[in-house]
Amino acid sequence: MPKESGLDLNPGLKVLLDPAAKRIAIANPQHAPYGKAAVAAMEQENVYAKVKDKLVLGENISQTAIFVVSGAADVGILALSLAMSPNMKDRGRYVEIPAGGYPPIEQACLILRSSKNKDAAWKFVDFVKTAAVGDLLRSYGFEVPAK
Repeated sequence: MPKESGLDLNPGLKVLLDPAAKRIAIANPQHAPYGKAAVAAMEQENVYAKVKDKLVLGENISQTAIFVVSGAADVGILALSLAMSPNMKDRGRYVEIPAGGYPPIEQACLILRSSKNKDAAWKFVDFVKTAAVGDLLRSYGFEVPAK
């Protein structure tokens, strides 16, 4: 939520029930993984049915963050990596939703057989697997597999 918001984050997702939370931004759950996770987390906390009419849907998680930062929404459910990013971390406040509160969002990469740049692609994959990149990803709230 915006830094200047008077909403209290201590109740976690129950903050969405506060009458001051008139517009709640999430990514569109019809096609955005973070939107699906937001709905699952709200359902687990038994708040979704009570707030679904207040939802403002972003096309993706970045647009959802813009809704919150611009004031188009009073509060939003965003990717932790966005909340912790240099462009946003000083502009708002957040509380982390426990990982067990929604289905995991797993991200991966692949190299196409038809790629004309397989060597460069493999170098990139190897780079992404380095400890330095793992540390960077963790600093933005991502979980990184051991291998």
